[in-house]
Amino acid sequence: MSVTVLGIRHHGPGSARAVEAALAELDPDLVLVEGPAEGDAALAHTGSLTPPVALTVYARDEPRDAAFWPFAEFSPEWRALLHGAATGVPVRFIDLPFGLSLALRRQEQAEAAARAVDADAEAGGPDGAGSRSADPPGASSPGDAAGGDGAGGAGGEGEPAHLVEDDPLGWLARAAGHDDPERFWEDLVEHRRLARAGPGEPGRDGALELFAAVANAMTELRDEAGPGDRVSPTRVEHRRREEMREAHMRLEIRRAGSGADAAARIAVVCGAWHVPALTGAVGRMSATADQRTLRGVRAVRTDTTWVPWTHARLAAESGYGAGVASPGWYHHLWTSRDQATTRWVTRVAGLLRAADLPASSASVIETVRLAEALAAVRERAVPGLTELNDAVLAGLCGGDPVPLAVVREQLVVGRVLGAVGEDVPTVPLAADLARLQRRLRLRPGADDQKIRLDLRKDVDRERGQLLRRLRLLDVPWGTPAATSGTGTFAEAWTLRWEPEFSVAVVAAARYGSTVADAATAVITERTEAAADLPAVTALLEAAVLAGLPTAMAVVAAGLERRAAGTGDVAHLMAALAPLARIHRYGDVRATDTTGVAALAESLMVRICAGLPPACVSLDDDAADAMAAAIDSADGAFRLIADPEHVERWHVAVRAAADIHGGNSLVNGRCTRILSDAGDIDQAEVALRLDRALSAAGVAPADAARWLEGFLGSTGSVLARDPRMLGLVDAWLASLTADAFTVVLAPLRRVFAAFTAPERRMIAERAGSGLPRPAGGGTGPTTPTGGPAAGGPGGPGGPAAGGPAAWDADRVALVLPVVASLLTIPGLERTATHE
Repeated sequence: MSVTVLGIRHHGPGSARAVEAALAELDPDLVLVEGPAEGDAALAHTGSLTPPVALTVYARDEPRDAAFWPFAEFSPEWRALLHGAATGVPVRFIDLPFGLSLALRRQEQAEAAARAVDADAEAGGPDGAGSRSADPPGASSPGDAAGGDGAGGAGGEGEPAHLVEDDPLGWLARAAGHDDPERFWEDLVEHRRLARAGPGEPGRDGALELFAAVANAMTELRDEAGPGDRVSPTRVEHRRREEMREAHMRLEIRRAGSGADAAARIAVVCGAWHVPALTGAVGRMSATADQRTLRGVRAVRTDTTWVPWTHARLAAESGYGAGVASPGWYHHLWTSRDQATTRWVTRVAGLLRAADLPASSASVIETVRLAEALAAVRERAVPGLTELNDAVLAGLCGGDPVPLAVVREQLVVGRVLGAVGEDVPTVPLAADLARLQRRLRLRPGADDQKIRLDLRKDVDRERGQLLRRLRLLDVPWGTPAATSGTGTFAEAWTLRWEPEFSVAVVAAARYGSTVADAATAVITERTEAAADLPAVTALLEAAVLAGLPTAMAVVAAGLERRAAGTGDVAHLMAALAPLARIHRYGDVRATDTTGVAALAESLMVRICAGLPPACVSLDDDAADAMAAAIDSADGAFRLIADPEHVERWHVAVRAAADIHGGNSLVNGRCTRILSDAGDIDQAEVALRLDRALSAAGVAPADAARWLEGFLGSTGSVLARDPRMLGLVDAWLASLTADAFTVVLAPLRRVFAAFTAPERRMIAERAGSGLPRPAGGGTGPTTPTGGPAAGGPGGPGGPAAGGPAAWDADRVALVLPVVASLLTIPGLERTATHE
């Protein structure tokens, strides 16, 4: 048996070319690839895949417990799979089964949870210092599965890690006198293959020698580090998992070379770090020792499939342990085997032109020359990405790094999304989703795709329903976006497909075999588990928007039961808003809203009867919640627009506004609702405002809360009515320093919510002079509400309504700053306050 181990760097185009050349030279009988052993069954579908794709293995009992093994067109492992498919040579995965890795992780999590419980007990409870939480099941990331075990698995742009196994590339680079591991490997492998390949030369020369050199380097690293230094002593779980992986790979190699169907020539493609553990009498460990290493863990049952992947998820910055810094650049190196520099700069110029940025042909030529000159100065065989970025920044971007950031996102990293064939096995729910995507012409993509739907059209309505059903299944392929205009028939969405959505679809398959059935089951389950009435009405709205009539009936029944047993008026008001939207806009979606209208009418009657008593004896937190609920209910009443119910609502709101000793915030909010509805005129509004601010015994804090409730988030009342603004201005001017400190925070909160034009109009009115209230209505007060010395109504103060004693010189110092902040022309020339 002849075994040749090819140590590669995951997702390296130079390694991929070397693997192609080595396999062509070796002509093996069997190819073994580092990958989960469960993936062998999925290899039959290699021919129907368009990379980037990922082999996905997930637990049958919890599909969200999944791991991914990504493959790009330039991945060495992918070239090995294609070699087997093209030549008929068998290919097998030999890495540790994910079922064993998952079982080991669950065991570690259980042990960690037990330790946390013990620590909590010692610390005196779950809030003690020893409280910790284990990672949740299903927290695996793509990097957990593939691991950064190849040459440069964790390599990158920073300082090499302290431990050899954490960053073998970093250690090799430092030993060779390089401070950048990524650039060191590119010069050594990726660009070296390009430099040696000339016209008529396939670039195969030296492939096996290259792998031999990599094996020698990794052997020296592992021998020099020693078994105690290869991993941190605190990372016992990681050490155990790595030992199990290498033991399993050795056992698989032995099995491939023994028995009746033993292979004579075996090629093994794996991460370079593992080469020393697999070479020389199939590693240093005996078969008995390897079997002993794998004992004691019972594998979790798993299933396997292929899912589309993206270049962005291959990037190291995405958190993928075996990721590369620039997958889009590596894809370019793979596809552009000649004139890579010229082709790259041409692509950059095309991207800049598409963004309406200048990129002339002359600039392209000069940029290519500059990149080649930089490579020569830096003693590189061919320009690398660093040289190209520097040349593009100078030659095409004019020194502006902003366009270069766009180049990085779209070209250096890339936005390519792979595809899988229809013959790839999957769950019925995923098959139904694929059928709907084809029928509705919604194609998944890695880029943001903005669409606008006209709900009057059947196909657009079905598209919106599909996107909403998927969101119910925790597959947020589409994100609702704001639409311009006042029509109710339009929806805007932003679509972006993420690879994890494929696993989420598999996880949702337990709810049903079609998207509609699964979404209905989810709403039914959530209805039964809903804690309050607003949650149920939100589910009813979701069912209507998603076009799920069966779910609507279930939620409506649950809503009736909960509404009958709910006496909390705030909950009833919060629940009314979704019903109002359904009642008003359901016709656009051809939805029968008869039952919803009856429910809404029942809630409106109960709300009007219960609002005044519910507004009595509220503390500040309860008042905040009540004011928000009243706002929501007011919008719902106006949306339904039934005159009888609206009149009844205004009667209830007036009663709440007139509660003596009620919370000031709620009283102010109710007054504003009555004012906006025209139920009370401006004179009465001014009277109520003056009473709330200046009545005897009113504390400044209560006055500020009333004003906060009255103004809400809009300053239009103060901006358009000088009388109202004058009352507020006089009240503020009358406050003592201590009282002003008390009201400052709520007033800042209120005025910060105003729009810039509203603040500007208020400032302009204040600067041009405001009417003062007649008589002694508003005077300085103490924080407890009494008259203050030195103010109107207090000893030693000026007459009510008289001019305030301003220091003109001090005012002149701050006016330029105020004028700049409020953008009021001429204010800086004003030195007195009217």
